[in-house]
Amino acid sequence: MSTPEQRLAELGLELPEVAKPLASYVPAAVTGSLIYTAGQLPLVGGALQATGLVGDAVSTEEAAALARVCALNALAAVRAETGSLANVRIVKVVGFVASAPGFYDQPEVVNGASDLLGEVFGDAGRHARSAVGVAVLPRNAPVEVELIAEVG
Repeated sequence: MSTPEQRLAELGLELPEVAKPLASYVPAAVTGSLIYTAGQLPLVGGALQATGLVGDAVSTEEAAALARVCALNALAAVRAETGSLANVRIVKVVGFVASAPGFYDQPEVVNGASDLLGEVFGDAGRHARSAVGVAVLPRNAPVEVELIAEVG
């Protein structure tokens, strides 16, 4: 069976550098065998990939793709703590979706992150999850994702 890093490569993906915090926090914190990531925005090379509310300026499909970027950023923070994703299991995902009034498809948006984690980790990527609609996110980002991962 291939490792998560090998599966990322098979998907044509690579983990980015850990995103620099935008305020006073760290990208990830470890307690016991758990790693909690900070909320990750859809940043690529330090640049936000889209702005605005989902269901208005950003479509559900675009937001789901952005949630994948957020998940990759979160995995980069996890790997920075562990050195490898080989013994990592995803426990929980929390996705925040900046939602236009009347937008109710937050679960479909956060599926972008969940589906990626399943592709990368297989059964170890199955997780509990919350998908929350919010009025606004930092830097006017459409989506933000955080993870809780276990190292075993």
